[in-house]
Amino acid sequence: MVQSLLTPTIIAKEALMQLENNLAMGKCVHRDYRKEFVKIGESVSIRKPVKFEASDGVTLVNQDVEEASTSITIDKRKHVAWKFTSADMTLKIDEYSERYIKPAMITLANTVDQDLCGLYANVWNWVGTPGQTVNSFADLAQAPERLDELAVPQDMRYAVLSPKDHWGMVSNLTGLYIERAANDAYRKGSLGNVGGLDMYMDQNIRRHTVGAHGGTPLVDGASQNVTYNASLTNYQQTLVTDGWTASQDLKAGDVFTIDGVFAVNPVSRETLDFLQQFVVVADVTTNASAAADTNLTISPPIITSGPYQTVSAAPANNAPINYLGTAGTVYPQNLVFQKNAFALVTVPIELPDSAGWKSRQTHKGISIRLVKDYDITNDVEQIRCDIMYGVKAIYPELAARTSGAA
Repeated sequence: MVQSLLTPTIIAKEALMQLENNLAMGKCVHRDYRKEFVKIGESVSIRKPVKFEASDGVTLVNQDVEEASTSITIDKRKHVAWKFTSADMTLKIDEYSERYIKPAMITLANTVDQDLCGLYANVWNWVGTPGQTVNSFADLAQAPERLDELAVPQDMRYAVLSPKDHWGMVSNLTGLYIERAANDAYRKGSLGNVGGLDMYMDQNIRRHTVGAHGGTPLVDGASQNVTYNASLTNYQQTLVTDGWTASQDLKAGDVFTIDGVFAVNPVSRETLDFLQQFVVVADVTTNASAAADTNLTISPPIITSGPYQTVSAAPANNAPINYLGTAGTVYPQNLVFQKNAFALVTVPIELPDSAGWKSRQTHKGISIRLVKDYDITNDVEQIRCDIMYGVKAIYPELAARTSGAA
């Protein structure tokens, strides 16, 4: 026997469940800023943690408090709409869900995941060899090792891999003598938790095309370090360079190191045994003359002392710049990160007063709105399902891109 007509609340709850179930990257990120937003286009500032240095001796040493912030903007509005007959509203919810709701929510979930995966371009840590498949535990372990070296909290860590890298890891785990892990990998293609990472596959992992970086790029001018106070709002700085091949396009998301500029532990500020990586945060075309300056906007800023120190020393004049990856080559951008690295904010959308059939549901930081209307000309019903959201890399220092080892 067929149940009574489906109500907007029943359908909206089912849509919300299906949307959340079909998120991959969206399951792993911070989703608790939603209460701060009310409308499209609004930005909200988020305070970043204050850091201090320990002082020697019994004499009191006061330190200046430098409090930075970042912001999230609600700038994305997506919807899916479909038409159906009046008779379809008498279907059971599982039938209606399979025919209409589930395909619609898969589309919306993929859109959200694409935007979240695109945040890779803000992440400067990139371990492994670009182009190599992640197909062993040794490959995967490079990313959590880098997070540990940079004092990233060990709880709520995730790895989101492309299909190729996911199945490369599955293939590796089937040969391990770890009964449960090997069994799940072999029978279900499931990775579960590996090395403290909750593992997810996401077909929306972005592929980055490395910008043209010919020539012999060099830092042009010594002492190009800044203070934390100078980069409070965007955690960026300008780096003056030269030596590039003329008129080449460098891309946002490109990663490079500078000779002699090493990473530091952000807590102890001890110099680490690898060069600090930097990310280009805005596209730039190199100057028409290799001898002329090309200004790069980079992150993190080069801070050489104090509680917010990022590097061992400022780059020397003519220090070589070393790009990661081959110019013009495309590489998948797998991500390993602590939950607070990225944020997804969805906000409730206003319900139209004139619509009689409508519902809005919110759960675990995800909000969705459904509205139905009747097309009298064609004798069909139509539903639209809307979400409104913003994404942001709020703490990119808590993340690393990862590739396999050659």
